[in-house]
Amino acid sequence: MRALAGLLLLAVAAAAAEPRWRLRYFYDEPREELAITDLQFASARHGVAVAALRRDGRWRPFVLRTTDAGENWRLIPIPDRGLSLFLLDESVGWMAAEKGLWKTRDGGATWTRVPGPRNVLRVWFASENRGWAIGLEKGVWETRDGGRRWTPLPVLDQVRSTREFTVFEWITFVSGRHGLIAGASSRPRDPDASWPEWMDPEAAEARRQRPTLSILLETRDGGETWKHSTTSMFGRITRVRLAADGRGLGLVEFHDAFPWRSEVFRLDWRTGHSERVFRREDRAVTDVALLDGGPAYLAAVEPPGKLRRSPVPGRLRILESHDLTHWNEMPIDYRAVARRAVLAAAPSGGLWAATDTGMILSLDQTPR
Repeated sequence: MRALAGLLLLAVAAAAAEPRWRLRYFYDEPREELAITDLQFASARHGVAVAALRRDGRWRPFVLRTTDAGENWRLIPIPDRGLSLFLLDESVGWMAAEKGLWKTRDGGATWTRVPGPRNVLRVWFASENRGWAIGLEKGVWETRDGGRRWTPLPVLDQVRSTREFTVFEWITFVSGRHGLIAGASSRPRDPDASWPEWMDPEAAEARRQRPTLSILLETRDGGETWKHSTTSMFGRITRVRLAADGRGLGLVEFHDAFPWRSEVFRLDWRTGHSERVFRREDRAVTDVALLDGGPAYLAAVEPPGKLRRSPVPGRLRILESHDLTHWNEMPIDYRAVARRAVLAAAPSGGLWAATDTGMILSLDQTPR
C-alpha cells in the first residue's frame, strides 16, 4: 500500500509540474464576438494583437495591448481592420490592414497611416528603414527608407505566374541573413464554388483539391539578392518558421475534398531538405512555432464535423515535439475553442496563442 501511495504521489507531482496552457484573456460578452487574427510580442512583457469586434451586426477594428506580460490587456479601437503585425521593438511596429499600411511609435497605443503598396498582407522589417512587404497580385516590395518609397523585387520578373492569381502570404528571416517568402498561384474556380463549405457541404465534399503553383523566394544575404523556385503541389504553404540552428517548420493547408486538412514539414534551410513530420485527419493545424534550441509547437483545431472549414469552433489543441518527429498534446484550458489559432514567441522567452474566438493563452512552465 505504501508503495502504491508513493507512486500516486509521484504521478500527481509530475502532472502538477507538466507545462500547460493557461487562459490569460477571454472576451466573453453576450451577443458579441471578438476575432483575433494576429499576435506579436516585442519582449516578454510587451504584446499586441489585431482583432475585430462584432457588435450589433457590424465588425469594428481593434488592437489588444499588454505591457505587463499578459496580466492585463487593453482593447483599443483603431481606424482600419488589421490583417497582420510586425513589431520591431517595444515602440515601433507596422500593421498591414484592409485599407493600407499603418505604423505605431508608441507600442501599439496609436496608429498612423503611412505610404505603402496596395493589397499588402504582411511586412517584415530588419530595421526601421529596411523592410519588405508582400501581398496580392504578385506583390513583393522592398524599402530602404522606412517605407517612403517601395520598389518591386526584381526576381519577380523571373517568376512565371499570372499576376492577378498570385498571392504571397508569408515572409520570415532568421539570423538577419536568411529569408524566405512563400506564395502560390492558382486560377479561381467557377463562381458557384466560391461559397463557404458550410453553406453547401455536399458540393464542398465533391470538389477535389487541385494543384497550385507554389512559389518560394529565398535570400541568404539579408535581402540584397533573391532566388526563386516553383513547384506544383496540393495545398498552400501558409507558415514557415526558421530557427538559427538550421531547423525549420513549414505548414501546408488544404481546402476542398482532401484526406487531410493540413501537413507539417521539417525543413533544413541550410541544405534545402524537407520531410513530412505531422498529419492527422482529426487535427487542422493553423500555425507552427519553433524555438531556438528548444521544442516545436503546433496550434491545431479539432474540427467538430467532417467539413474542412466550419463556422462552429472546435477544441483547440496544442502539440509539442522535442525531436520534430514525436508530437504530444499538451494540457490546455477546457474553454479554449477556435476556428483558427496563431502562435507568438516572445524574443526573450515565452510562448503565446490567440484564437479567432477572442482568447489569448500562454504556456505556463511554473509548477502548480
